[in-house]
Amino acid sequence: MTPEDIARTSADKMWQLDAVSAAQGMELLSIGPGVATMSMRVRADMLNAHRICHGGHIFTLADSAFAYACNSYGVSTVAQHCSIAFLAPAQPDDVLVAHAREVHIAGRSGVYDVSVATQRGEAIAEFRGLSRSIPRSPIGGAP
Repeated sequence: MTPEDIARTSADKMWQLDAVSAAQGMELLSIGPGVATMSMRVRADMLNAHRICHGGHIFTLADSAFAYACNSYGVSTVAQHCSIAFLAPAQPDDVLVAHAREVHIAGRSGVYDVSVATQRGEAIAEFRGLSRSIPRSPIGGAP
């Protein structure tokens, strides 16, 4: 199998089990070794009291893109630390696009950056995730 085939197979297995991303209305737009792009439309039930997208939904989108990118090698990998900087508010009906990319990987640990923007290219958030692979555990297996 090519690295691209492994990434697609891993993503397909994850998507079958990923109730959170599906419930948020996310779509996996692209997947490759160490990279993933996902989108999500901001719905009315995602708005906070300021009538903008709640930061938790933006974080969840970024975290999901991070998860698909760091699991793209066919090895179960989890988050060990994540942080996010919110740059601008997301408005109702915005389509948010999260681009995740591997920055560095060594042994069982990885560093990934995720940029979240609107469909118009307006920067919404920057997310950094640190990953840790789980030895001898296939995607979808118990840790």
